Amino acid sequence: MSNQNDFPCGIAIPQVFIDEPIDIRLVESFSIKAEELGYHSLWVQEKIIGSIDTLEPVNLLTYVAAFTSEIKLGTAVLIGTTRNPILLAKELATLDHLSAGRLILGYSLGGSPRNYHMLGGPSSRRVKHFTESLDVIKQLWGSDSPSYKGIYWDFENLPFHPKPVQQPRPPIWFGGRHPDALKRAVRHGDGWMGAGSTATSQFANHVKIIKNEIDVRRLASSQFTISKRVYVAIDDDEERAVNRLRRWFEGNYGNSNMATDVSVWGSTEKVIEGLQKVVDAGAQMLMLNPVFDHMWHLSMLREEVIPQLRRI
Repeated sequence: MSNQNDFPCGIAIPQVFIDEPIDIRLVESFSIKAEELGYHSLWVQEKIIGSIDTLEPVNLLTYVAAFTSEIKLGTAVLIGTTRNPILLAKELATLDHLSAGRLILGYSLGGSPRNYHMLGGPSSRRVKHFTESLDVIKQLWGSDSPSYKGIYWDFENLPFHPKPVQQPRPPIWFGGRHPDALKRAVRHGDGWMGAGSTATSQFANHVKIIKNEIDVRRLASSQFTISKRVYVAIDDDEERAVNRLRRWFEGNYGNSNMATDVSVWGSTEKVIEGLQKVVDAGAQMLMLNPVFDHMWHLSMLREEVIPQLRRI
């Protein structure tokens, strides 16, 4: 079980299956055990188009909500420009009810727009489309008579029920790494999660921009959460760990070299050291993402690693 003084850590649900068939029993046992061990949250990512087996995130979280009861459930991240915000608001409000108010919405403009048109995304004015979609969701969730007038959506007194369980709405965390996206996160959201595809040094630079914008807007630190996805592999045989990471990164990102640029791997001590650097760079929560030996990592991280992380 967790110690309430431990550094808050979420963990990624097994969702991407590269070398093995989709294992729904693993998803279930992993999620149940994560809650028993006291993890802060369970997380999914979005990859609609791709050559490897990746489960759709909203459906997956809805499934997980059925056999968990307390652990928070987060998306990191949904690509806002590829989803109809009215339908998405309905799906997520339903998920918030099915999970008794445990949803964290991770939302982002997205960084690979070449395929987004096939999912209904705009070919121009992407930022405007994204911010309008976000405003539509907030209006539907928060207003008794939702009304909105924009370029892409225009409605007045649109009936929308049920509202989410969480009031005034579920927390909205942003992704993104461009300076404009980081500032937008502070303006429009409740938190930000650094991408797993960024190194700790890049994350540190992004945090500086985030914190400066928090200061400019005179927000209390408690009003905005800074977090990061970290790909992690515990293995005393570092060469074996790297080879397995490279295989996964080649399948998921199409870039095996990224594995050593952004992951934390090696012995338990080395993993603790690497994660502590992320915390020292400004993370207030970590979302740990093992990509193999999921059940073993789930326990090892909770029992041997997380208790050693020091808050700054």
